[in-house]
Amino acid sequence: MGKHAGSTRLRQKDTKNHKNHAKSGTQRVGGDGVIRTRPLPVKSTVRLRRPLETRHWHKPAFSAAVAIAVPDLALLALDRMDLVLYTSAGAMCALYGHNKPYAARARTVAWVVLSMIASLAVGLVSSAFIGTTMLLVLIASALAAVHKMMCDATRIGPPGNLIITFISASAFFVPQQPGLIPFHLLLAVAGGAVAWLVCMAPWLVRPEGPQRIATARALEAAAGLLRAAPDAAGPRHATAAAVNAAWQTLFLVPARSAAKYTARARLERLLIHAESALAEPAAGTRAADAARFDAWARDLRRGRPLPEVALDAGQTAELAGIAADQEAQETQDGTAIRSGRNGAAIRSGRNGRGAASLRRPSPDHLRGFRPVLKQLRPGSPLLPLGARVMIGCTLAGWASMAIGSEHPYWAVVTAASVFQANTTLSWQRAVQRALGNLLGLLLFTALLPVIHTGHLAMVLLVLLFQIGAEAWIPRNYWLGSVCVTPMALLLTSFGNAMPAGVLVRDRWVDTVVGAVIGLVCCVLVTNRRATDRIEAAVARVVAAREAAAAVLATLPDDHESGHEEGRETGHETGHEALHEAGWARDRLAAALVELREAVEVASGEWWQRALPAERVALTERDGHRTLARLVRHLTAPTLAA
Repeated sequence: MGKHAGSTRLRQKDTKNHKNHAKSGTQRVGGDGVIRTRPLPVKSTVRLRRPLETRHWHKPAFSAAVAIAVPDLALLALDRMDLVLYTSAGAMCALYGHNKPYAARARTVAWVVLSMIASLAVGLVSSAFIGTTMLLVLIASALAAVHKMMCDATRIGPPGNLIITFISASAFFVPQQPGLIPFHLLLAVAGGAVAWLVCMAPWLVRPEGPQRIATARALEAAAGLLRAAPDAAGPRHATAAAVNAAWQTLFLVPARSAAKYTARARLERLLIHAESALAEPAAGTRAADAARFDAWARDLRRGRPLPEVALDAGQTAELAGIAADQEAQETQDGTAIRSGRNGAAIRSGRNGRGAASLRRPSPDHLRGFRPVLKQLRPGSPLLPLGARVMIGCTLAGWASMAIGSEHPYWAVVTAASVFQANTTLSWQRAVQRALGNLLGLLLFTALLPVIHTGHLAMVLLVLLFQIGAEAWIPRNYWLGSVCVTPMALLLTSFGNAMPAGVLVRDRWVDTVVGAVIGLVCCVLVTNRRATDRIEAAVARVVAAREAAAAVLATLPDDHESGHEEGRETGHETGHEALHEAGWARDRLAAALVELREAVEVASGEWWQRALPAERVALTERDGHRTLARLVRHLTAPTLAA
């Protein structure tokens, strides 16, 4: 890969970082090495992101607005707005799954709905049978910790655990009659069914939308890498991550018909070309390749016909090896001989127009519950995060009770929202939450004359705030909180109208209490396993790089000659070797992405052992160089068609 800085330059950079930390933090030497307190950022906390980085906000925004509008308007017609909390529990699930292909989205949203209903059931049953507020806060906090760990383990994506925690925590403090619990849960199921239908509705118009967008992002990242300096590590990491994410998306796309097979195969061809940017193309072709990638990305985003792109001999050989392996596996499983029109269509799709078989994940690629359970095993870095949430939410709720607030769950939700992957991100979220809530309370107060006109105005404002929240949160969380705060107050007011002054006071007090206590817990309950995660990630990169080097040793210097030789001898040795190289590339790319994530998480811990910066940099350099060699073996020297 690109030319990274050498050891001397790394030591100079680390020395500079030490000087910067000395200005705004402290250092002391402990028994396990240097322990340092890192500075907490201020300017970046409130800085807005560029609109180009947030252009897909409308998809979850309008999905959630429609999913909320349908049951809310029905309740408004029935004059039962006191039931809004229960229908909203299911409708809010429409915010999830928008980055997944529709087959995977259907499963994801269904699991989110089931999780929401289960959490709501815990809250309703606790409210009906437990009369001690302190105990309710404790159970709600434990549930919030479970939400945080599960959402991080499954990598569910935005909005993460916050929505489920907000709804379930609210249910703990709503007066509840045991006989009405099944009816209220049924309302949540109905709202969840609406959310599922809304999330799946775009499939009727753009069935390939999610995978096209993932491929477009990989092409755009590759174009950025080609325009960057050859030794720029940031664009290289971004491209590797975008390509890896796009492959994971395509692996979720079924290809049960010739049309679906052909569409996915064309996306794979584009993604293989994006991946070729990691192999450092010749300097004379970089600008032209970047322009071509951008043009392909625009076509993908705008729903235009997929461009026809050709693969070189090495890429074709790799996919041919996959085809041979897949046919052998099907023959072994007894599934190669399939009668009927569908089987013939798929076989013709594999062989038509020179297309080879689809690329598949490596054999050690895990799906289902196993990866989730593995991340929650003893010693997992998610366990300290769960402890932070449990302790912080409990203390925040109890402190809110001691002050006299009538909505202690607001403090619980605020503390839960503060807890991020590390202390720096938690500090940023605390500041953003407090600033956004203050401005949101001012907006709510200004809109009181409109709110007092009736429930219809309140419903319309909820929908408007929902859209505004999703539009602004990608720009910065504090800006989105300006809409989230009045929306939460309106949802609370439907079932239990209270004086506006009490609502505003409790909300502000609970926000401050939750943010402060949450932040204190982040500082005191340190994630000392963050550095251990780096060590484990480095070991995985080293193992993947050594395995890749072993595969490279079996490949001929010229992959095209290897392909020709395999074809002339009538054996699939060349195909199989390139097939193994493809899997080795996938493993190494995923390991490098995981290492970069581990470093970013550990770098934000305020009280942490000194990070092995030089070792990480050298590991990433060697890993990216090996990855470049793998990609170069599977890619033509240039992309010129």
